[in-house]
Amino acid sequence: MQSHAEHGTLAIVGIGPGNSEHMTARALKAITGADIVIGNDTYLDQLGPLITGKEVIRSVMGKEVERAKAAIDYAKNRHVAIVSGGDAGVYGMAGIVLEVLEHSGISLKVEIVPGITAANAAASRVGSPLSGDFAVISLSDLLTPVDVIEKRLSAVFSAGIPVVLYNPKSRGRPHNFARAVTIARKYLPDGIPVAFIKNAYRAGEEICITTLGEAEENEDFVDMHTTVIIGSEESRIWRMGTDVKGIITPRGYQRKYVY
Repeated sequence: MQSHAEHGTLAIVGIGPGNSEHMTARALKAITGADIVIGNDTYLDQLGPLITGKEVIRSVMGKEVERAKAAIDYAKNRHVAIVSGGDAGVYGMAGIVLEVLEHSGISLKVEIVPGITAANAAASRVGSPLSGDFAVISLSDLLTPVDVIEKRLSAVFSAGIPVVLYNPKSRGRPHNFARAVTIARKYLPDGIPVAFIKNAYRAGEEICITTLGEAEENEDFVDMHTTVIIGSEESRIWRMGTDVKGIITPRGYQRKYVY
């Protein structure tokens, strides 16, 4: 038998890059209307005055299940917002919260509030590299085995679409990015444009535009705060005069229209 919360609510909120300018109006309302805000330290620190005066429950990476359980427990009779970077449903907290809720047998009023993903934010800083079909692959093997990641990389690179890489390299996984580049070069020419976007829309933002053949030469630029975009065979470097501005991946208008 399910137990029912009478007055509480639970909002699972994607906060995008983390500043209020790039949150949806609904995300801002969900956070400001919450009694309790729960999240990873990194994301809570980005919210600043939005959570001033609220009960704030801080957590760290690796404690997602505990965070989900706490949010559900508090939401039985209080208004709770659990925050997630980017979009809560894309490598975020929505999945685990819903799984824990499902197993708990508790019935709550739940809302998933979408946010700007890292792929969207990063792409906007380097032109239009994701104009049509594209894929997103996380190189983190904490929850996904390495052989599965490699199989997925082969599939998406062979499909000839742009690929966005999340979590490309960390101290514990220093070789994952190089492995991904090796797989990409099996299917793509070295001239394919590649963008590294570190801390998109956050303090310390840095951008590097290069090619697949030279990607490993820029490996020191890559860390867990970097999103990597590897273009398709149709992608090209976007320039204004002699200045490199980013990447354009044509959607196909050039095959139908004259412009």
